[in-house]
Amino acid sequence: MALEFITPDWPAPPNVRAFVTTRPGGVSQAPWDSFNLADHVGDDPAAVAENRRLLSAHLPGEPVWLKQVHGNHCRDAAQAASNAVADASFTRAPGVVCAVLTADCLPVLLCDDSGSVVAAAHAGWRGLADGVIEATVAAMGVPGERLMAWLGPAIGPMNFEVGGEVREIFVAHDAQATAAFVTRPNGKWLCDITLLARQRLAAIEIRRITSADFCTVRDTQQFFSYRRDGVTGRQACLIWIDSRHAALQNRAVRSTV
Repeated sequence: MALEFITPDWPAPPNVRAFVTTRPGGVSQAPWDSFNLADHVGDDPAAVAENRRLLSAHLPGEPVWLKQVHGNHCRDAAQAASNAVADASFTRAPGVVCAVLTADCLPVLLCDDSGSVVAAAHAGWRGLADGVIEATVAAMGVPGERLMAWLGPAIGPMNFEVGGEVREIFVAHDAQATAAFVTRPNGKWLCDITLLARQRLAAIEIRRITSADFCTVRDTQQFFSYRRDGVTGRQACLIWIDSRHAALQNRAVRSTV
């Protein structure tokens, strides 16, 4: 079975390339079947290596894989060592591939209007609450109004049940976060992590935001889901600057999505 990718539908410059991997087309056996790209989830290392080799055929180079810890640190991918501890990376160097691995957490891709800097962030609720998006934008060094964002496949609002303490953390930061939580009869809350990310982005003047309409829990064929399966693989969300295209200068800003 061939590899299947999801390409962001966003107004990025043509020299910005990005996609999200999906489950089909790899060599990993159950429960990591089949295109698992994570080397820390118990899968056969040889299978992960082969899956990464298959992925590399679609990229300008090996992705800069991070050791993700649900934090807020952002690395310069052009200088980061393999498996550097971070939950986001950015680059201004053409051909350097930023990557994050997810299996319910929200992948966030960012780029500027001229295609001169790109970034990928891993935003679970802990990282989101700790400011991983804000830290990534700060590392990019570009005003929010000159950036756009794409929010990739993540756990949907009907499947993400959290405790009241999670809601309290977000509401204490911004009262508007109440809109992202719906009460449950069992005293817990359903959480819309994509809406929380949109609010965080808007607060730092990033208004051009596009979301992928997928739920990783619900779509068993396309996505790994830790909440659904426990032991499982990870998909990758990747972004880079294509060296075959000259960086666009003074590009007009497109309308808000």
